[in-house]
This record gives sequence, structure tokens and C-alpha cells, in this order.
Amino acid sequence: MSMMMSPARRWGALAVLVGAVLLLAIDGTVLYLAVPSLTAELSPSATQVLWIGDIYSLALAGLLVTMGNLADRIGRKKLLLIGASAFGIASAIAAFAPTPEVLIAARLLLGVAGATIMPSTLSLIRNIFTDQVERTRAIAIWSSASASGIALGPLVGGALLEQFWWGSVFLINIPVMIMVLAVGIWILPESRNPNPGTFDLLSSALSMLAIVPFVYTIKQITGGTFGVSGMVAIVTSMLGGVLFVRRQRRSAQPMIDVDLFRNPAFSGAVSVNFISVFALSGVLFFFSQYLQLARGLTPLQAGLAQLPAAAAAMSAVAAVGFLLTRLGRGRAIGVALLTAAAGLGLIAVLESSENLLWVLLAIVPLGLGIGIAETLSVDAVVSAVKPAKAGAAASISETAYELGVALGIAILGSLITVFYRGGLDLPDGVAPEAATHAEDSLASAATVLDAGTAAWEAAQHSFVSAMQSTTLIAGGVMVLAAVAAFNLIPNIKDRPTGRPLNSPITTEET
Repeated sequence: MSMMMSPARRWGALAVLVGAVLLLAIDGTVLYLAVPSLTAELSPSATQVLWIGDIYSLALAGLLVTMGNLADRIGRKKLLLIGASAFGIASAIAAFAPTPEVLIAARLLLGVAGATIMPSTLSLIRNIFTDQVERTRAIAIWSSASASGIALGPLVGGALLEQFWWGSVFLINIPVMIMVLAVGIWILPESRNPNPGTFDLLSSALSMLAIVPFVYTIKQITGGTFGVSGMVAIVTSMLGGVLFVRRQRRSAQPMIDVDLFRNPAFSGAVSVNFISVFALSGVLFFFSQYLQLARGLTPLQAGLAQLPAAAAAMSAVAAVGFLLTRLGRGRAIGVALLTAAAGLGLIAVLESSENLLWVLLAIVPLGLGIGIAETLSVDAVVSAVKPAKAGAAASISETAYELGVALGIAILGSLITVFYRGGLDLPDGVAPEAATHAEDSLASAATVLDAGTAAWEAAQHSFVSAMQSTTLIAGGVMVLAAVAAFNLIPNIKDRPTGRPLNSPITTEET
């Protein structure tokens, strides 16, 4: 069901939707800079720090398919407003969490609430902007907000932590969500699938059964604690995935049209979405700690230092049209990802440089490449379906995105911990209890080792070395994404239907 709106209302509605998705993206990374201060106050273990960081995106990834289909049925505007209310409540719980366990639970609730918002934003855009040119521009703005929000999170967090306690990074959500509710009720149109069918609770459960145990297994493997529970989890995940796909194939009204993945352009776009965000989120998770703990910046300085990446990601809006008309979709995405991979390579080489400016300049191509790739890949996914299925298609794209964030933090975050511990060589004389804390993470080391001592310098050196190795791995992953783009996504300058880029969607197509 498409809708006709005045230009002013269309772009006003986009502003509300972009505001919501920008906040969700910021919330995925705003906590990164707070890790040292919350570690000092709540004393979480390294594993708990990882869970605090990635359970938000894990919950989003596990529920997006379900929520995308729910939005198609009950109404995308309605579900978005319900989710915004729940997000504000969960933010208040997280801000005043007294223990690591409560904070993890609050982050889980934030992820559940966020899962109701994400698919609704993209599917509403798909329905509001029926003109192809306008929709591509709108999705470019949406994608840039999503990509730049990852980089803006540390800046917002740094500004808040400079004046307030770590819980303030969550309180900022409340006034923004109130604004989304107040303006959204008035300006957003309602849309839903006119023939949604019955809601498939079993498929919803199977989708979560496939995703959540998989991430749990990855965390166990990278944390060196893989055992019987991990084996049970991976078998459960594989079984859940097989049963989910089988049920979708047999259903007359599936939650996900798995046959879409037979289209190389669609499957390639989803793969690119996942792999690129995997590398970016994993790097940014420990880059904020690097700036504070290894470089000695304040939270605000560390946030400002990452501003070039956010600015570069936002500039993707201007570069997308140029690249798409001259290179075609597949080549444009591939070139963007290679640009991002080059940025990661430069970061790895320059992280031990005495001049921090070179490191900060290296994150510019990273942000620019990711911003362009995300815009084009999301546009490819959403444009492949009719408006009535916009929520389901958006959920596929966002599931790949959020699963990439969760696995990026889980895998790359765990890898840097493994490399850090393996390379840490503390001098003699360090108390056993202090050594145990120092081996847990650099954030923990900062609480027990004095700055300027040989032990602290050894911990910093080990962390920087571990970060360089992990960043190079992330760069290799980004190159794989570029290869996938070159080989799977058609290198055409027209839409998959053969329609020129500037032609509108017809009534029959909608």
C-alpha cells in the first residue's frame, strides 16, 4: 500500500524516521567510551563487558524478522511509536543500573524495543517515497544516519561523560524518544500489509533459535571456553536455521521469502551489509578504548577524534549518485568497500605512531567507504520487493546489519582480548591480584596499575599490538565483502528490472 503525501510532509516524516534510526545507531556505540568508567564503578568481568556491548545488537538481530512482520500486520507507525515508548523506559533502567547484570538486562530490553523501531523506519520510507529518485535519496540519508550514528556514538558519549556519570549516555535517549513520539503521532502516515495473513509464532521462535545460540557459540569459542554447552548451542542453532528455512519454503505467507536469496543482487547486498558492518563495529568497539587508555585522551577528546569518520559517512549522500551512474551498483559497492579496507590497513599501520593525527586521518576512508556501501546495499534490498512486503524486506536488511554489529563486537572484541592476554608481559614485582586484573582487559588494568609505570606501559603496548592484529583481520574481512560485491551484485547502472534510475515506480509495480 503506497501513499501520496505533500513534499513537505514526506521530508518531514523522513526527518522523524532518520532521527529515530540515528538514535538507535548511536545507542549501539555510545557506551564504548563509558567502558573505563563503568568498569571502575561496576567492576564487570571482560566477558560481561562484551555482553554489555553486544547484547543490544544481538537482541535487535534476533527479533528484527519477527518485528518486521508484526509491523506489516498491526501497522508500522503504531509499532514504531510503541517501540519508542519502550525504548525510553529501558533507557532509564540502564542509566541507573546498580550491577553489571542489571545493565546487561537493560541493554537486552533496549534491543527488544529497538527491534520494533528499525524495520518500521525503513518500510515507511519505502511506502512514503514512491518515486524512484526520491526514494534512493531518502534511503541514502537513512543509511548515512545509520552509518554515521555508529561513529557519532562515541562523540555523544564523550560529551556526556565529560560532565556526568556513565549512566548519562542512556538518559539522552529519553528526550529524543519523546520528540519522536510527539512529532511522529502527527506527521507519520500509517501503513500495513493489506493481506498479511496470520502471524507465525513458530517461525518467529525458530528465527531466534537460529540466531541467538549461534552468537553464544562464537563468544565461547573466541573466549576460549567452548565446551559442552557451546556444542549444544551450535547444534541448536543449525537445527533452528534448517527448520526455519524449511517452514518458510512450505508456508503460503512466509515471514521471509527465502527464494529472494536466489537473486545474486539481493543475496550479495545482504552479504555486503553484514560483512562491512561486522568489520566496522568491531573496530570501533575497541578504538574508543584505544584513544582513552592507550593515547590518554579524555572521553570528550576521544569522541571528537572519531568525528572525521562520522563526517565521511554522512558525505556518502553526495558520492552515491556519482558512483552509481558511472560504475554501476556492484562496482560502486566493491570500490567503496576496498576504500574502507584501505582505511583499516592504514589504521593498523599507524596505531603505534607517535602522531595521533595520522591515525585519525586513516579513519576517513573507513567512514566514507562504509557509508557508500551501506546506502547502495540497503537500497538494493528494499527496492527488490513490493511495498506490501517492505517491512519483511527491511527486516532482512536490518537483521544482517544488527547481526553484523553483534558478531563484530563478539568476535573481534574477543580476538583482541585473546591477543592482549597472549602478548602481555608484566614485569616482576606486580602483585598477583593486580596481575590477574591486568590480564582481564586494558580497562581493568587501568584500575590497578599506575600510569607511567613499566607494568602500565607493558599493558598499553600489548593492547596496541593486539588492536593492530585485529584491525588487519577486520580489513581482510572487508576485502572479502568487496569480492562478494564484485561477483554477486550486477554491475549495471539501471535497476534490476531494467528501469532507468530516474524513472518512477508505476501503479502496477506497487
